Amino acid sequence: MENPVIIFGANTIGRIAKDIFENNGNVVYGFLDDTKSLHNTELDEVVVLGATDDDGFLKLIGKKCEAFVATDDIKLKKHVTDMINEVRHIQTVNAIHKDSSIGSHVALGHGNLIDRGARLAPGVKLGNHCIVHANAVIGVGTTLGDYVQVGPGSVLGDGVTVENESFIGASVTIVGNLTISEKARIGAGSVVIAPVKKGETVFGNPAQKVNNA
Repeated sequence: MENPVIIFGANTIGRIAKDIFENNGNVVYGFLDDTKSLHNTELDEVVVLGATDDDGFLKLIGKKCEAFVATDDIKLKKHVTDMINEVRHIQTVNAIHKDSSIGSHVALGHGNLIDRGARLAPGVKLGNHCIVHANAVIGVGTTLGDYVQVGPGSVLGDGVTVENESFIGASVTIVGNLTISEKARIGAGSVVIAPVKKGETVFGNPAQKVNNA
């Protein structure tokens, strides 16, 4: 990536993304964030330039700067990503830490974040706008849909399918060849030995459905 990058989101994910880009030798031009109190302040020595819809900075995207959307709020990420696609007609870049491990024949979409120490085995497929946190392990032939988040230290076995917008907490283990359906949530430390249905929240060892009171 030759151009500097503008990070949309001055938050925890934004700071992780900044660290990834700078460790890879890329220049971070600045942050854009809709929290007015952050404007013209510095976050880790990079300036929060303005709001995410600031036309003066949006005009740089695709010409002089690349863009990365850094948030784990799916609704917000979709809104900002759609705006970038429609206004600037470009896709957001991937943030892949140089100390991650990407196997052969791995397929990546756009706007994904893969943090330090994460390991993607051969044949893994990632959709768009996923977050794979530090030291997560994604097994051979596993598929992640769009807007999936995998917590730090989690291990997904071979041949797992994780559908769109699912959330996997920290230190989760998912045995091989299971399907985690759309918008499912798996609590931290869980061991998943059975498929998880659409929209379900599961937790524990073995993971069980959590009933919402």
